[in-house]
Amino acid sequence: MRKLVTEFIGTFFLVLIIGLVVTGGVGATAVIGIGFGLMVLVYMGGPISGAHYNPAVTLVLLAGKRIKAREALGYVIAQFLAAFIGALIAQYLTGASFAPLPGAGVSVWQALLNEVLFTFLLVMVIHMVAIHPKSVGSHHYGFAIGATIVAAAYAGGAISGGAFNPAVGLGPSIVNMMAGNGTLEHAWIPIVGPIIGALLALPVYEFIAKEEPVEAP
Repeated sequence: MRKLVTEFIGTFFLVLIIGLVVTGGVGATAVIGIGFGLMVLVYMGGPISGAHYNPAVTLVLLAGKRIKAREALGYVIAQFLAAFIGALIAQYLTGASFAPLPGAGVSVWQALLNEVLFTFLLVMVIHMVAIHPKSVGSHHYGFAIGATIVAAAYAGGAISGGAFNPAVGLGPSIVNMMAGNGTLEHAWIPIVGPIIGALLALPVYEFIAKEEPVEAP
């Protein structure tokens, strides 16, 4: 239960921060606030739940047998519920709703590919800084993960909306629809894209992180 509460709190504040930043209209530098927000949340929850805050991350860790199925299901439920409530509170505080959507003139396939690529990068970074045996015990994982989101949002946010997280994609989209400001037409993109990107990262990580056998002298 402690892990589920931690996942809920982390995902809630992640989506709340995103919502307040996006609807606040504070310009392109807003992504730095989101990155720093994720960084401190990762440090906050890492020792308890692993600080997934992202169903795609939980799914790839399940595929890699680093989390049990029952626990993974609880994580995902907590993440989606927290994302919805976080988006709802953000809408209440600002009077404006938001949803990650493809940019003007961007096709759904371009947006999908963008979500795949940058989620792939995110999951690779997570594995390298938090899971790889040579990184376990280090304290730079939170900064690296937060910085990855800053880079991804700057580079690809205008293309797909920059969710890179199914919970961040669906929760705000539902609230946005409830507020009468959109539909769920494009909500599948930040769900399918991150899942594909995360699952593609797993075999790549396992290949490049594999220890070579030591040859006898």
